[in-house]
Amino acid sequence: MGRHHDHARGDTVELAARRRRALWIALVANGGFMGAEFVGGIVFGSLALLADAVHMLSDVAALAIALVAQRLIDRPASVRHTFGMQRAEVLGAQANGVLLLASAGWILFEASRRIGDPPDVAGAGVLIVATLGLAINVGSAVLLARASGRSLNMRGAYAHMLADAVGSVGAIVAGLAVVLFSADWVDAAASVFIGLLVIVTAFRLLRDTTHVLLEGAPDDVDPVAVERWLTAAAGVESVHHLHLWNLTSETTALSAHVVLDDQPSLHDAQARGDHLKDGLAERFSIAHATLELECHDCEPPALSAADPSTTPRAEHD
Repeated sequence: MGRHHDHARGDTVELAARRRRALWIALVANGGFMGAEFVGGIVFGSLALLADAVHMLSDVAALAIALVAQRLIDRPASVRHTFGMQRAEVLGAQANGVLLLASAGWILFEASRRIGDPPDVAGAGVLIVATLGLAINVGSAVLLARASGRSLNMRGAYAHMLADAVGSVGAIVAGLAVVLFSADWVDAAASVFIGLLVIVTAFRLLRDTTHVLLEGAPDDVDPVAVERWLTAAAGVESVHHLHLWNLTSETTALSAHVVLDDQPSLHDAQARGDHLKDGLAERFSIAHATLELECHDCEPPALSAADPSTTPRAEHD
């Protein structure tokens, strides 16, 4: 029963170490290649390469932010931070979303300046640099994806790598167009495509991190289904003041008032509460449940997740 009082950290030691290792490898690889892309973009006159290099600069910053956030996540709870610093992953992911938007804005601005009057581009050089970049981007993305799980922090870093991989594909297409058809304008057009893709990725990441910070109910757990399951459990008369939220992208929390029937003894009430917490963990993957056990209802359950007026999904049951 002590496991209910052990507010475990979101990451296991092994998973946390794997995530840090993946971030370090991606950071070193992308940091080294970023310099090569900047030089290549200047030497070959390619905006697509420069755009990808600037985005890679944001990636290096993003990976550094993700690495710092992961370090904070791994810190144990303290008197001042009783949940630990688990939400550092959400803040890190949100910072990465802002960086993605900023880099997309720069790319689109530069593309708009060049698309009407494209400069000469050295297509062969662009092809070589972009192909090497694609290999690094894909390798980093795969490495981060394998270690990410549901972590928003790792997802933010992965989003940068994936967008860069697509950016490298765009640069390759631009290089081929220049080599085969002398179509210098494709370089700027590819940059517009990259910029728009980055904006979509950024908005999705910012939407999800904001949802967590606003303590919205997790997408994969229906509050009404949880309330019905609790109410149907043996020894439970009713449930009210039920609230669900994400502590982090990987840790779901719940609090609820549970009215028990038969006025059980304190020992029996605790046993029933432990049974309910076991069921919540097994059935809904709710790792942190706080149940206030009562012998009668308190005030009306206003602003509760179990209240159909505040839970639109109840209409679909």
